Amino acid sequence: MKSRDYFEISRKIFPGGVNSPVRFYEPYPVFIKKGKGSKIFDLDDRKYLDFCLAYGPLILGHSNPSVKRAVQKKLEEGWLFGAPTEEEILLGRLIKKAVPYIEMMRFVNSGTEATMHTIRLARAYTKRKKIIKINGGFHGSHDSVMVSSGSGMIGKPSSDGIPEESASNTVVVEYNDPYGIENIFKRFKNEIAGIIIEPVLGNIGVVLPDHDYLKYLREITSDNDSLLIFDEVITGFRFHYGTAGQYFNVIPDLTVLGKIVGGGFPLSIFGGRNDIMEQISPAGNVYQAGTFAGNPISVTAGISTLRILKNKDYKELENKLKILGKFVNDVKEDKNEEIQFNSMVSMFQIFFNKNRIKNYRDAVKSDVKRYREFFNSMLKNGIYLPPSQFETLFLSFSHTYNDIHKFGMKIYDEL
Repeated sequence: MKSRDYFEISRKIFPGGVNSPVRFYEPYPVFIKKGKGSKIFDLDDRKYLDFCLAYGPLILGHSNPSVKRAVQKKLEEGWLFGAPTEEEILLGRLIKKAVPYIEMMRFVNSGTEATMHTIRLARAYTKRKKIIKINGGFHGSHDSVMVSSGSGMIGKPSSDGIPEESASNTVVVEYNDPYGIENIFKRFKNEIAGIIIEPVLGNIGVVLPDHDYLKYLREITSDNDSLLIFDEVITGFRFHYGTAGQYFNVIPDLTVLGKIVGGGFPLSIFGGRNDIMEQISPAGNVYQAGTFAGNPISVTAGISTLRILKNKDYKELENKLKILGKFVNDVKEDKNEEIQFNSMVSMFQIFFNKNRIKNYRDAVKSDVKRYREFFNSMLKNGIYLPPSQFETLFLSFSHTYNDIHKFGMKIYDEL
């Protein structure tokens, strides 16, 4: 088997044999050679229905013809200049028109870069040090956010190599806990630069906000002269042609976009109010730079993707997800399986848990062994999923109703 052979080679080159830890699973990950539409193919020429979709960017599916043509055409003209290009303006205008409250923005390469600079910006603008993050929320892999719930409210490093003094400026609270937020502002009055949050949690599965929870965050940050930062690397352009902030009618001060806006190429964006963004260099004194930032290939893919999405009906994704949810609920009722189906428009997860999932503490009580069995069973049946219980599954516009029915039947048969 080629994947097994390649993994033996890979583990001698890369730590753990992979270039991102989420890609590893026992006994070895399958190596993918190509993708088309809703399907991917491994080195052994096995075909899989893909509900991982590169962890979210490919809302149009693999190898979308229009995006491919646009990128190929741009490659003929060159792929990196270290200078401004017209494409940057075109994509920036598309974003501003779709999301008017992103008045000014900066292009970078990854969500980690974007959140890192957004937090730096929030601290500089407010002249405060402390950031509130949500327990289990993921905002990349830099020191300020690789922090988990510690003793009291102050976070503790969630990785070796992160100084405790870095984590000490990050305060951690559970999702959907307004009282926890209120207590933090009481304890650290005039110290909180802002709250960074995924409007819908995506790094522990899919967890939805309680009614008016996001509006409460808007109110308490405004009342305390702090900034509200929506990390929409996952949720941006996922529920409709715009942001989750618009979807829930809550306007943050700063927004981070990624994944979908790059059309499957490395691109992330942070932006917001003019008076805040003008603090970024060279206009202001908050430093940010990057050789590959706003590179014409990624930006071209983003332009093509957004132009396609503008004319798409997201109700199609929602309807397909409802069908899939019915299969899961049939399993729950007919077979007495202790499972929860959390979903929103084009993102979903099946939690092996008897209770409703509303935060990190609920999610980690899920049966990870049962999920791993489910993952392995699906993989053998030609369904490709993220290997962890605490990731998100995605639908694309390339998934057909037949794809959904096939996945649903496999779920019903295998659980």
